[in-house]
Amino acid sequence: MPSFFQFAYNQLCVSLPKQTTDLSGKTVIVTGSNVGLGKEAARCFTQNKASTVILAVRSPEKGEAAKKDIEQTTGTKGVVQVWQLDMSSYQSVLDFAARATKELARLDIAILNAGVAKGDWEVVERDEADLTINVVSTFLLALSLLPKMKQTATQYNTRPTLSIVSSEVHHFAKLPEANAPRGHIFAELNKKPAKVTTESMYMQYRVSKLLEVFGVRAIADRRAAHAIPVTVNCLTPGLCHSELSREAGIGLVIIKFLLARSTEAGSRTLVHAGTSGAETHGQYLSECQVALPSEYVRSSEGYDVQNRVWEELMEKLEVIKPGVTGNL
Repeated sequence: MPSFFQFAYNQLCVSLPKQTTDLSGKTVIVTGSNVGLGKEAARCFTQNKASTVILAVRSPEKGEAAKKDIEQTTGTKGVVQVWQLDMSSYQSVLDFAARATKELARLDIAILNAGVAKGDWEVVERDEADLTINVVSTFLLALSLLPKMKQTATQYNTRPTLSIVSSEVHHFAKLPEANAPRGHIFAELNKKPAKVTTESMYMQYRVSKLLEVFGVRAIADRRAAHAIPVTVNCLTPGLCHSELSREAGIGLVIIKFLLARSTEAGSRTLVHAGTSGAETHGQYLSECQVALPSEYVRSSEGYDVQNRVWEELMEKLEVIKPGVTGNL
């Protein structure tokens, strides 16, 4: 984790490279793409000549507005499509993946960007909402899309990439729940605090981002780059102007006002990750390059917790969709 001064310098002074990879013939999915980073990434994919760009959004109406904006600014029509996806519903996730499998000829890039930072405690699909949306639904979607991406790899002699948008805040996550008996980490994380505060909710968000990093590393542990024809990585876009802080409290809003990079600049990290190759499999990307995740993630203790989290997550996914974990 860089020092605060290095972080501030990166945010304010480092210019991230614009992504210009030619994506002719490629099909791309971007979740959470009616606003913010996802929308800007979808705009870039469209500019870079992708043949199909799917805006996977909860609100089709807002998705259509985003599509219209992207078409107007890129001068490109017939590429962007709007598909409904509600990450707070496991059935919606499964329906979306089934549609992608059936209707898309190929799937080259999937950017799993949709996420929340809840300002209050909310239970969705039996888990706290940050855990449901940022972790369980995200990996349910990832594993559900993998068969189509593997098929694409074989049929078109290419290597698709699935990127999960995590966050630098995973460095600050505290996970005392890891002291729970084996198989009970999620159960502990789902216990509502006696007093729900802005800080307790922001910690829940940080933990959800930590679990995403764990998940990507666990996938690479079980399927190294040579053993799977799809690259799976995760990234931090840094601190950006986006819709994420709409429920996260005034503190984050103030910090973003002072230090956040533009939404377009932040979206370059999503496009970079999605167009990266096997060398990034299982890696954490920052500033459009491979970076080190937190010391905790890299520690022996963190590795043990990573495996325990993965075991619990796989059990959850098997309950939701029996057999889905076999897609890996």
